[in-house]
Amino acid sequence: MSEHPVLGPAQTAGMVCAHHHLYSALARGMPAPPRTPTGFLEILELVWWRLDRALDDDTIYWSAKLGALEALERGCTAIIDHHESPNAIEGSLSLIEQACREVGVRVSCAYGVTDRHGPAGARRGLAENDRFLGEGGHGMVGVHAAFTCTDDTLAAAAELARRHGVGVHIHVAEGPGDAGAADRIRHLTTPEWVLVHGVHLGDDHGLQGTIIHNPRSNMNNAVGYAAPTRFTNPVGLGSDGIGADMLDEFRVAYVRLREHDVTETPDTVWNMLQTNYELFPEARDDRVTWSYEPVDPWRLAFTTGVNPTRVEVDGETVWHDGRPTRVDADEIRAKATEAANRLFTKLENL
Repeated sequence: MSEHPVLGPAQTAGMVCAHHHLYSALARGMPAPPRTPTGFLEILELVWWRLDRALDDDTIYWSAKLGALEALERGCTAIIDHHESPNAIEGSLSLIEQACREVGVRVSCAYGVTDRHGPAGARRGLAENDRFLGEGGHGMVGVHAAFTCTDDTLAAAAELARRHGVGVHIHVAEGPGDAGAADRIRHLTTPEWVLVHGVHLGDDHGLQGTIIHNPRSNMNNAVGYAAPTRFTNPVGLGSDGIGADMLDEFRVAYVRLREHDVTETPDTVWNMLQTNYELFPEARDDRVTWSYEPVDPWRLAFTTGVNPTRVEVDGETVWHDGRPTRVDADEIRAKATEAANRLFTKLENL
């Protein structure tokens, strides 16, 4: 178990979102898909894969900046992001890092390599991970999922991660269509890998790495329940792009766990938040002062409306009395709205 982040009656270390898609920050209000999706694969094809094709440098930057602002206002100081923008790959991870840095939020970046756009698209994704990590960026090698990659691409991503001394950040067995992922990547995994979802993994999957549970997203996509307590791997907690309010995600994870096993307690899910610090240990040095005390999982599981009053990142106060200190929140929201409208116009024409 990781070091407990409670530092005082109303203070914790910075919260960590162990799996995010910052590019989804502009998705709210996007045009409806051409038809109603009837399953998880159609949700990907008709919603998210259309959105990522419409992204450009401008919308990547403003989605990341808005997402970072919204993370900060919920006491989340570190984000492990997974990005895809097949028509704007080169330099995309640096744009995300820049936007988060300007707000004052730590970020670990990865580009989700995939063969959905052909071998050239996969090579460009690998190259972006290589460029970013080679230039000293904080991140991992991203892979979308085994079911959208060839074995050669999966092996290339694993080798690139080995060369850079990092893990691979990959969706694993999120839906039934990826249920066989373990057999394809088992020989590649290391303890540094970040395995997202794991809903359809067998109990004896044999994968090395940390599994990231995303309860709200799994319910929204109707892919099933991961039952994360069955895994022997470390288990962390992410949002899968639905904001970065980790206290709220903690509550959702807890009530879903209770529905599955009435003997479980809030401590089980609180320990998932602790696992996140193993993936982003720098956040342990951040400080969040909350509007509620004591910071206790048994209380927080049933108490909504708990907000940060001060957030310090690397010793600097970046949030105080409801406002960021580095940036103008109103300007970010206005610029993000403009970017979203441009994005929606592109989506309507896809």
